[in-house]
Amino acid sequence: MANVEHGGRAGNAFGGGAAERARARLRVLRIGLWVIAGVLAVRQLAVVLSTPKGERVTDLETWVGTNGVLHVKGSLYDSTQFTGTPFGGLVLKPLTRSAEQALGWGWTFGTLLLVVALGLVAARALPKPVTRRASLLAAPVTISLLMLSLPVRNTLYLGQTSIIPVLLVLLGCFAVRGQRASGVLIGLAAALQPTVLLFAPLLWFTGRRQAAVSTGATFAALTAVAWAAMAQDSYTYWVHHLAGVGLGGEADGLANQSLHGALLRFGLQGPLEIGLFLLLGAAVAVLGLRRAVRYARDGQLLLAVAITGCVAVAVSPTTWQHQLLWVLLAVVGRVGRKTSDRYMWPVVVILVMTLPAKMLVPNMPALYPLRDNVVLLAALAAACAVPFLSLQSPYFRAPDSTLYAPARPARFERVPLLPSWRRALTRPSLLLELLLIRVFYAAYASVRLAAGGGRPAAEEHGHQIHSLEKALFIDVEHTVNHAVAGIPWLVNFFNFYYTSFHFVVPLTILGVLYARRPADYRWARSTLGLGTLLALFGFWLYPLAPPRLMPGLGFIDTVHGTQDLDNPDFGALTAVTNQYAAMPSLHFGWALWCGIIIVVMAPKRWMKALGLLHPLFTLSAIVATGNHWVLDAVGGALVIGAGFGLVYLLSGPRAAAVVAAREPAVDISTVPAKAVGTRS
Repeated sequence: MANVEHGGRAGNAFGGGAAERARARLRVLRIGLWVIAGVLAVRQLAVVLSTPKGERVTDLETWVGTNGVLHVKGSLYDSTQFTGTPFGGLVLKPLTRSAEQALGWGWTFGTLLLVVALGLVAARALPKPVTRRASLLAAPVTISLLMLSLPVRNTLYLGQTSIIPVLLVLLGCFAVRGQRASGVLIGLAAALQPTVLLFAPLLWFTGRRQAAVSTGATFAALTAVAWAAMAQDSYTYWVHHLAGVGLGGEADGLANQSLHGALLRFGLQGPLEIGLFLLLGAAVAVLGLRRAVRYARDGQLLLAVAITGCVAVAVSPTTWQHQLLWVLLAVVGRVGRKTSDRYMWPVVVILVMTLPAKMLVPNMPALYPLRDNVVLLAALAAACAVPFLSLQSPYFRAPDSTLYAPARPARFERVPLLPSWRRALTRPSLLLELLLIRVFYAAYASVRLAAGGGRPAAEEHGHQIHSLEKALFIDVEHTVNHAVAGIPWLVNFFNFYYTSFHFVVPLTILGVLYARRPADYRWARSTLGLGTLLALFGFWLYPLAPPRLMPGLGFIDTVHGTQDLDNPDFGALTAVTNQYAAMPSLHFGWALWCGIIIVVMAPKRWMKALGLLHPLFTLSAIVATGNHWVLDAVGGALVIGAGFGLVYLLSGPRAAAVVAAREPAVDISTVPAKAVGTRS
């Protein structure tokens, strides 16, 4: 052993082997990420090019198609369909005929190449020093995020040009040499999108004054050229429409994620709205640009560019969805002193920029202002509020470590399959948990609603389940349903239990675990999430009519009242949930999960016994009300059991409560592998 430790040769061989394995894993991961990026790119192309010609690249069609605005001899702005600058129209006019000949194909492929170039430039612009792992993985991850983002998807679908100004700014800041060339590129971007002029102060106050002057001069020169060539159009755009105000869709539409659009949606109009917009816009511009200058001087130029872009999003009179890409770049900012806090900001940005607002915010009238302005709020947060860490902060590279419970030995040699999935003892971010729960449930509800094979298949499967239950002598639904229907107080009890406890009890248990036992909260939340995810396969593959919707079997719908089974529009909930998503029963599955959690963790026997009553009452309620077959409950138990099993396989046994309570928490990364525990 002494020779191995101090002789050098054996130790080096072992270290070399470990390093080679690490490099091999990194290569596999990098290839996998590039494959994902390629698949997403092909997917976006397929979506656009498979759309009928009259429905895809509609903005480009409006400009260059038959009788498009770029064909007319009058002003480009005789209609409000063209929202670009006069210089943009001047550049696009010579391309009109070639664009017509390959409308959609050439433009879509070209836009896709611009997105890839944007991802490569952004990946190379990460603040230094960058680890080898980050430098190798940054490009495919960035391109994948761009492909998933709503601005890029919207740009590809509409045939817009909004990728070009962002790419020109990044090229000017990170790719070209010389301040004059940098300013020319950013000035060209400003000629296409005037709010890009906000980058001139950023350049000026960070010592790149020649680039700032070059930006302004290039913008002025190109605008003057457009004015000389298209005087009427230029006057209409810059004077009559005040730099494009009023062009495009309605300014108070949800697509306009600017301060001006938000104020209009709040009901403000006239001089009051204009004055408030100018005041708020000036405040955001001053505060945002000061922060951008500070982070640029700190060495985080990409973050400074993102903040400046977010300022442009907020202060522009109209900022349409395809112009919101600046917000996604703000994902590079680091926030939080703890490792567990480090994921909050990037996850929020990615969710906001890739998912529709209705998936992020519940559909409640009180939350409409948040839902309707969620991207604007993210831009304002990035520009003015989020406390991004400085490169000089000790927490930038080395945040406070998360405390983990010691690993417990598993019964099987290869468990856990994911050793990095460790039992953190600290609470996760509450806001992040609520956001992820909301997104997960919205995705679950959407898939559940979309799943199914139609009424005939669901009823056929209902007869199959009924016949199987008869063969097993467990077809008790009809007897229980009619027995309960004759007792009014029992009907009211089971109806209330069915409609009320399905969400209340699981959320209460999660809340208690979050507050009192964070490590167990993470374990319990993961088991419930995986079990629910598995249930979606049942909804999709085996649509099943519940007893209350089976014609000819005589069941009584005690919850919704008498239904006309000759009419396929059953009940008031048909529009919001899939009535044929009965197998497996998550009513029973979630109730069983609650019972297991209480039995495992409750300190008193009477608590454990009380916990078992919930799945028992739930089973009675789903059968008595005619909403599920008995075998649906069996299916619910199977998917929840599979959820517990998957968490065990992936992360190993649950960290015992006694370990968390009596043994000191440790950072597992500092403990030798043999000291953590052995596997039997």
